[in-house]
Amino acid sequence: MSLKGKRIGFGLTGSHCTYDAVIPEIEKLAGAGAEVVPVVTYTVKSTDTKFGESDDWIARIEHTAGRRVIDSIVDAEPLGPKEPLDCMVIAPLTGNSMSKFANALTDR
Repeated sequence: MSLKGKRIGFGLTGSHCTYDAVIPEIEKLAGAGAEVVPVVTYTVKSTDTKFGESDDWIARIEHTAGRRVIDSIVDAEPLGPKEPLDCMVIAPLTGNSMSKFANALTDR
């Protein structure tokens, strides 16, 4: 199956220790011709950890995907009706985020 021309959302949640393993997957999708739309949680955008600074992770994700990250509900809203995705990948997916998805909860 060709990914050329497909729009793939790629969501990252706050499991900071896995980003080094996950970002190459974004690179593979982009390399296969997909338009990768990175979506990050507040924790990804704002938390510095022993695994790296949030600004550095965001810069790396944006460079790899070739576009700015979506980091708010307002910025994500057009993905539904106006700019639909063909697929959405969420990796890593923390238990906290999984629970919020299952119960349709948002923080902001």
